[in-house]
Amino acid sequence: MRVLIVEDDPAMAAMLRRGLQRAGYAVDSVGAGTDAVWAIVETDFDVVVLDAMIPAPDGFEVCRQIREKDRWTPVLMLTARDGTHDKVRGLDAGADDYLTKPFALDELLARVRALIRREPTRRPTELRVGDLVLDPAGRTVRRGDTRIALSAKEFALLQELMRRAGETLTRTHLIEHVWDFAYDGGSNVVDVYVRYLRAKVDRPFGRDTIRTMRGAGYRLDPDA
Repeated sequence: MRVLIVEDDPAMAAMLRRGLQRAGYAVDSVGAGTDAVWAIVETDFDVVVLDAMIPAPDGFEVCRQIREKDRWTPVLMLTARDGTHDKVRGLDAGADDYLTKPFALDELLARVRALIRREPTRRPTELRVGDLVLDPAGRTVRRGDTRIALSAKEFALLQELMRRAGETLTRTHLIEHVWDFAYDGGSNVVDVYVRYLRAKVDRPFGRDTIRTMRGAGYRLDPDA
């Protein structure tokens, strides 16, 4: 198993290298964001241990850039700051896990093992279907260059449809994933919100991407 350490503090990088090598990993290391992006794009690592505060681009931007380049190597982000904002920022940038300094080496190794056990899957930081783009972190939606204002529930419904673009989703599925199991509102709530979405993301642009599959549910057509 091959691990990349991205850390500009020589002492910390050396400690991580020794610990990972003792655990049996092949280890490479770089100290700057530009080198990290290049290495991750060009090499198939099993895990990246990425410090947040490295020379530009910082760890958050490195993570964002590699995800945009369709590289889905698991990333464990390290930072000296334990504020919730930084954790959220790192995870929204595409990190898989987050560890605050100082940390026990045994915990870092356990987190690395857990990440290696996962099957790398595509997890884009933005959802794109044609020219329709949804940013879960920024809570924004746009069609081409035009921003679209949605309510929280409209946003959640569109996000579920875009996550499974091309699939027919039943009303039950949408209620369970956008509302919840305990929802006791009217049975036509999905139909009502689909109409709201069509009025905002389709009709003003002359599109028909949200399709009714008669007797089955709804589908977001990626080719419409």
